[in-house]
Amino acid sequence: MKLLEVSNLKTTFYIDDGKVQAVRGISLHVDKGESLGIVGESGSGKSVAMLSIMRLLPDNAKIEADAINFNGIDLQNKSSRFMRKIHGNEIGMIFQDPMTSLNPLFTIGDQIMEPIRIHQKVSRKEAKNKAIEMLRLVEIPNPESRLNQYPHEFSGGMRQRVMIAIAISCNPKLLIADEPSTALDVTIQAQILDLMRDLKNRLNTSIVIITHDLGVIANMCSRIIVMYGGTIVEQGTAKELFYNPKHPYTWGLLRSIPSISTDKRKKLIPIPGSPPDLLMPPRGCPFAPRCEYTMKICDQYAPHHTTLTDTHHVACWLMHPNAPKAEREAAFYE
Repeated sequence: MKLLEVSNLKTTFYIDDGKVQAVRGISLHVDKGESLGIVGESGSGKSVAMLSIMRLLPDNAKIEADAINFNGIDLQNKSSRFMRKIHGNEIGMIFQDPMTSLNPLFTIGDQIMEPIRIHQKVSRKEAKNKAIEMLRLVEIPNPESRLNQYPHEFSGGMRQRVMIAIAISCNPKLLIADEPSTALDVTIQAQILDLMRDLKNRLNTSIVIITHDLGVIANMCSRIIVMYGGTIVEQGTAKELFYNPKHPYTWGLLRSIPSISTDKRKKLIPIPGSPPDLLMPPRGCPFAPRCEYTMKICDQYAPHHTTLTDTHHVACWLMHPNAPKAEREAAFYE
């Protein structure tokens, strides 16, 4: 059953130089109890897409969609007051840098207790007990004493655990984690991902993990969406994306993952070029200027999504043998 369903989402930022089309007509869904990974390099639109759904963007952003349904509720025309009730209570979010997300002037306890008191309307004592329970749940030792400490007294990994504790304090139905382990070393990164997996199974919370690293979500997510240039270029189950990828951009991401078994003398293969300028997005496939398999049609027309299986979809002309005849002729015979 779908918990979140988004159709044809577009997000545009109006700046002095023009319009930045950060998200360009994406559709996605998150099932109840599912772990979904959204992958792409910086500027691909993955974080903006999730922030658009939560309406946490600045005033110069314009959000349009055919539908944004969460747990049976259409969020598109809801007031800011209604959305504040959703934030933290129904949808929790773990931001990328816990040091800038946590307020250095307030104790950890106060910051965990605040959403509990706002959303659950409980006394300070009850909120404190729930905060201690949350710290214990995310495996922070001596939670009773650490509740009174400040963010600078915690390590990076512990601060990230605190962010998770805040995000799950009201038992949200959906947890969005934006690069939850980027600033952490590999060992702590693995611990954080294991913790999130354990919490998902224990609380039956749906999780969306936003990352630029396919390796981070290899064993974490059951389904993966690959974004590039504000669009979805491929999506499928983890098995389909890792063992049968179809988009050249996905191939490039996979080739750039280091492996223990890789010959140390063998260099990783980078993706050449730079992401598209979304002030002037390309007319055709956004990946065409960087793709070694590009054809003339790729520059002229944006590819439609081809359905490979019930779960596997790709937007690439390589997968479109039945493209309209006029377009094929323009691409291959002119």
